[in-house]
Amino acid sequence: MTTSSDDQSGKTTLHRSIGPVQMALYGLGSMLGAGIYGLIGKAAGQVGNAVWLAFIVAFVAALLTGLSYASLGSRYPRAGGASYIAHRAFGWPLLSFVVGLALVCSGITSVATQSRVFAANLASLFGAETLSITWLAIGFLCILAGIVFRGIRESMWVNVICTIIEASGLLLVIAVGLSYWGSVDYLEMPEVPGADTQWLLILQGAVLTFFAFIGYEDTLNVAEEVRDPGRNVPLGIILAMGLAALLYIAVAITAVSVVPADELAHVPGPLTEVVVRAAPIIPPILFTAITIFAVANTALVNYVTASRLVYGMARQGLLPKHLGKVHDVRRTPHIAILVLLLIALPLTLIGSISSLAAATVLLLLTVFTVVNAALLALKHRKGEPKGQFEIPLIIPALGAVTCLVLVVVRVTTGDLEAPAVAGVLLLGILGLYVWMRPKAIPAGEDDFEPVTTD
Repeated sequence: MTTSSDDQSGKTTLHRSIGPVQMALYGLGSMLGAGIYGLIGKAAGQVGNAVWLAFIVAFVAALLTGLSYASLGSRYPRAGGASYIAHRAFGWPLLSFVVGLALVCSGITSVATQSRVFAANLASLFGAETLSITWLAIGFLCILAGIVFRGIRESMWVNVICTIIEASGLLLVIAVGLSYWGSVDYLEMPEVPGADTQWLLILQGAVLTFFAFIGYEDTLNVAEEVRDPGRNVPLGIILAMGLAALLYIAVAITAVSVVPADELAHVPGPLTEVVVRAAPIIPPILFTAITIFAVANTALVNYVTASRLVYGMARQGLLPKHLGKVHDVRRTPHIAILVLLLIALPLTLIGSISSLAAATVLLLLTVFTVVNAALLALKHRKGEPKGQFEIPLIIPALGAVTCLVLVVVRVTTGDLEAPAVAGVLLLGILGLYVWMRPKAIPAGEDDFEPVTTD
């Protein structure tokens, strides 16, 4: 794969500047986010003191799909991510179009949501409740677009800073509560009648905590900008998931050691409560500041991912070709970045889009199922390049089954609003496909240069 500023046709290409440490921190930043600060309480309410065990089960389940993404990233380091993988595996433009736009919907919804959360936390931090949340959110969104346009190197450095601050917040929780370790029974769970109830509770907790580990799609979409992607993409994904798992398990043990699990489930800020009890000298407002960086990082990662996905789909012929243009100086997909900004702005103005966010989670799980199935198909096909990181067939097979089960669980155990909105989104994507009638470049006939082993 060329590392110069232009490809063989003379077109400006993305800048291949991401190293292994940045790759790992990019994935870790995508996984941590601000959600973990509230997720611990919800999980403790379900599983009790054994919440750490739920995180282990969730990590193993998420790792199946994570390893599939790592293997695919070492084979096909393309900005189109799952859309490109689906196209290469099945050669069905409609499937690739649906997969790609489902991920774009997920990314841009997250950006809009996090913009408002960022604005609300910023106003709270400075005690400026009179400030307009909407205008703060719009300002943040424009700054975010500017960073993403500026360059992948600049975006990565902002991500590194935010990720270190996010992780520091969790490490602080562990540090202040470490002396409490061993003070409770870490296998104690809520008492519910039934012989196999304990394992059922752990599985329910694992379903809840599974989403704290998904960030591999974000990592795959910047693979075209990674140095030595055959090595660094798998390394980044595995390191990120491993570090996230260690942090989550340690935080879970700390949280239930300091605050009883049933109390932890009902406080508005579970980890803030842990610090207040274990180290009252530390001001609670510190976690508001950390949350601001966590939210900003989540929005940044999703913006970068969505812009590379739109760029990759344009390169595949699934979206208008102008969206696949790269800025001659900044080496970023500037038109895709601008279009996403124009879509995110009205979503930010709407206010609460929680039902849309919940619906995109369902679509995301469906995409993970497709990606695992795609790896199975590609591994069976003769002539496909092998990457530096290969996995046995059983892993993507189990990954596909796991994600499919999670889809069924979320549809059957929750309210019907999210599945209904997901259905409307899917119909909208299908309608857009019929209206656009994209002429996708046939699989295997694009300009992809495979990364092969020596």
